[in-house]
Amino acid sequence: MTTTVTTAAATAAVTEKTPRPRRTRRRGLAPGKRLPASRLVGPALVVALWAVASAAGQLDPGAIPAPWTVVRTAAHLWDEGTLPTDVLTSLERAGYGFTLGLTAGVTLALAAGLSRIGEALIDGTVQLNRAIPTLGLIPLFILWLGIGETFKIAIIAIVVYIPIYLNLHAALSGIDHRYVELAEVQGLSRVRFIREIVIPGALPGFFVGLRLGVTGSWLSLVVLEQINATSGLGYMMFQAQNYGQTDVILVGLLIYGVFGLVSDSAVRLIERRVLSWRRTLSN
Repeated sequence: MTTTVTTAAATAAVTEKTPRPRRTRRRGLAPGKRLPASRLVGPALVVALWAVASAAGQLDPGAIPAPWTVVRTAAHLWDEGTLPTDVLTSLERAGYGFTLGLTAGVTLALAAGLSRIGEALIDGTVQLNRAIPTLGLIPLFILWLGIGETFKIAIIAIVVYIPIYLNLHAALSGIDHRYVELAEVQGLSRVRFIREIVIPGALPGFFVGLRLGVTGSWLSLVVLEQINATSGLGYMMFQAQNYGQTDVILVGLLIYGVFGLVSDSAVRLIERRVLSWRRTLSN
């Protein structure tokens, strides 16, 4: 009995002296929670560096005016009434072109993605169109449609529909064939198959194309509004170039940038709401 007690005491003493292994906390591989207003941090940092460099005299005011100078110029143009007119004109052109491009891109992608005959007729033509520089079509479209507003809207529509078509068609083609077989086994109709299988599977690709299309509408507008235009942000910037008004050019560029950021953020917000059922790194 004494020997047993002594052995137990010795074992307890050894256990107390032996260090317990530390529990290592496994590091998460996910990027973590989304920061509030995270997409504004980068632009705010650029503006802050711009302001600091201007205040320190490191930037030539004639080449790159200070941020406060650009803000004063924008306020002056707004009070004169020219800036609101130019902004509304640019929004109208971009809106018409984007609507036409969105409709064409979705229609052609569905026709090519859901039918082999449609793919044979459409996909090669779209790929050929994609290989041709869209802005290089401007002279031809001027001859066809005139030099008014019609050719500008047509060029914007082409710039918009190509990325929407490419991403939506790729998403439709990338749907797992096992889901098709499962739908056939379950006896789903064509309408239910499209609604329950095709649309949910293609929505992520569609939103990628939609974001690229929105950005493309603003990029093409910069060039198109410098051709036979009497209003618009591009026309305002072209006139400012003739008179060496760098601050006015920066006003136009900043407005284009704000429009692009806001429209992209709006599409992202809609995407998160529509695809809230998905578990991805972004959410």
